[in-house]
Amino acid sequence: MTKQTLILLGLGLGICLALVGLTLFESFPVTMINPLVPEPSLVPAKPFQAYAFLNLRAAVPQASQIVLEAVLYQDPSFTAYRFAYQTEAKKMTGQLNLPTAATPAAGFPVVLMLRGYVDPAIYQTGIGTQTGAAFFAKNGLATIAPDFLGYGGSDDPDSNVIGERLQKPRHLLDLIASLASLPVLDPTQMVIWAHSNGGQIALSLLEITQKPIPTTLWAPISKPFPYSILYYTDEADDQGKALRAALAEFEQAYDVYDFSIDRYYDQIQAPLLIHQGTADDAVPLAWSQALADTLKSLDLDVTLYPYPGNDHNLRPSWETVIARDLDFFNHPLHRVLTPHSTKN
Repeated sequence: MTKQTLILLGLGLGICLALVGLTLFESFPVTMINPLVPEPSLVPAKPFQAYAFLNLRAAVPQASQIVLEAVLYQDPSFTAYRFAYQTEAKKMTGQLNLPTAATPAAGFPVVLMLRGYVDPAIYQTGIGTQTGAAFFAKNGLATIAPDFLGYGGSDDPDSNVIGERLQKPRHLLDLIASLASLPVLDPTQMVIWAHSNGGQIALSLLEITQKPIPTTLWAPISKPFPYSILYYTDEADDQGKALRAALAEFEQAYDVYDFSIDRYYDQIQAPLLIHQGTADDAVPLAWSQALADTLKSLDLDVTLYPYPGNDHNLRPSWETVIARDLDFFNHPLHRVLTPHSTKN
């Protein structure tokens, strides 16, 4: 075989192999990477967007059976129970007070009670609400006060410190939907009592639900998110360093306006009573004055009571404040509850 023949055979074999390779390449397409062009970054997941106010409004609350787990104590006028329900596949506990009086045909009107911040190290079920709850129960109203996740006998909260805060309205929407599981309660006669940070949560609920739920706010935290939490960072051991880092990461992925009460004040349709002590060292009087002015400008039924020299817990005027709440809840323009004489 001549040298020329070998060359021709080699060229033919090379062409055949090239054609086979091209066929295989077309059968198994491959994405080619250009080293001069950066790879597109993955779009980060946004699990907390589900808790944006408008998304919560569109979502369907998940009702579960409210279980009375134990009797906490008994009073001649009411029985205090530890209750539990399910929210987002987690258990949340709290305190439920039921009057010992005969149950009304439609069930007892119920006060949803939302406390302010309490150090988890000292918290026990009922702290922050039990005194007011006892007053309302003695006057014929059932009360229900959730512990919140991470407190009492509840499951642990989300590991993300920002997400944990944003999830609270959803958990309460599930609780409200679950009230009907107890025939002794009348969910159509629900009112809200809220203190401090609980006031911010209550305002969130009113904006999300757009329902005319009579609500009383004691020294509410009413500044926009995230200033509402940044204001208190100097009280932390690290002066808020970890919280600010978590917030900075959160703001890279989310629009904080989607979660801030000041963006949805015009969605509120409820009558409100606001109580504020002038000597409050946690919530400035100016905050509550600004809140009342803003809501009044929207033609809402809002009354602000300032209490000279009173602290964050409305001391020494507590008895006056709680009596005003009861009158407010009984007002015919707000909700007609069963008439009764006031009991201390």
